[in-house]
Amino acid sequence: MIKPNLDSEYRSTMADSIMSKAATMEIPINSNGDTRTAEEDSLEQAAQIDWSLERKDLQQVMVSGPNLNETSIVSGGYGGAAEGIIPTSSIKDLRSKSRGIPHSQSVASRIARQPDHHPGPSMHHSNSHPTMMSEEATRGIAVEKFDSVKKWSINTYKCTKQMFSERFGRGTRTVDLELEAQIDVLRETKQKYEHILRLAQALSGHFYNMVQTQQALGDTFADLSQKSPELQDEFGYNAETQRLLCKNGETLLGAINFFVSSINTLVNKTMEDTLMTIKLYENARLEYDAYRTDLEELSAGPRDAATMMRIEVAQQEYQIHKDKYERLRSDVTIKLKFLEENKVKVMHKQLLLFHNAISAYFAGNQQQLEQTLRQFSVKLKPPGSDKPSWLEEQ
Repeated sequence: MIKPNLDSEYRSTMADSIMSKAATMEIPINSNGDTRTAEEDSLEQAAQIDWSLERKDLQQVMVSGPNLNETSIVSGGYGGAAEGIIPTSSIKDLRSKSRGIPHSQSVASRIARQPDHHPGPSMHHSNSHPTMMSEEATRGIAVEKFDSVKKWSINTYKCTKQMFSERFGRGTRTVDLELEAQIDVLRETKQKYEHILRLAQALSGHFYNMVQTQQALGDTFADLSQKSPELQDEFGYNAETQRLLCKNGETLLGAINFFVSSINTLVNKTMEDTLMTIKLYENARLEYDAYRTDLEELSAGPRDAATMMRIEVAQQEYQIHKDKYERLRSDVTIKLKFLEENKVKVMHKQLLLFHNAISAYFAGNQQQLEQTLRQFSVKLKPPGSDKPSWLEEQ
């Protein structure tokens, strides 16, 4: 064991005895003639003895003591006095002193070897706050998506069940006989008008090819009339006739294309828009019947507390889908009415245009043909506009 108190008393006693002896010594003269007082010699000897004792104590501590990495070294037993505890920092200071390192330098080296301080709680809080907000936002989006998927799954299950029940004759469906009849008429009319549209497009294509052939034939006749003096008049008459037919054919072709464009708008836009509303109406009808059947099944069951809560929720869902069904039924009725009025107006104009243009063309009445196009505000495209541009050909 290290006895710090006894060693310090021993060193002080030895220093006092040396000082007392040094006081009685005479002043010697060295070989160089320098004079040194006895007091200086005795002080130097005392410092050397003190330094040797400190070094000896330091060696004993380093050999017999515990690990220097600990915070303190206990020299006594478990019940030892407080002065028996030697701090580790004092031992490291003694080690640096024994190696000739100044105390301030050893302290600076210890500070330099210390690890970097971790950021304080405020920095952790500031960094974690945006992360927590993003996690909460992500969690909210996930919950919202889960709820929407759950609601969609329940609605799809109910509608699929209702649809199979209707097909196998076990379920009932809501039917508006007058509205259903109007919808069937619209679908049949659309099919017939699509057939007219296909035929008119085919007529336009064939007539365009005929006009192009007449134009090429007229150019050939005109060329031969210049190169054949003996048949110049005959080729010239035919070239003039084909050019006139080509011009009238382009006028008739403009009327046919206008007819095709109007029928296409009526069929693929106006009627299709009404049919899309009808499709939404039919889906709403299926949902309405599905929730109506669900409410009827719950109402026919037992009336305990849990069932009453389910009946109340089913009643709310039933009312929502009933309002949606009635609103879409009203929209379909209005659109069917306006569609019928628009169809009559458009077809009256287009059929009259088609008849007058065809009659004037085949009668050879050029003035009547041009007047017909002006009457219906049909603008002809300039020659060559149907051909693709050089950019489109690349």
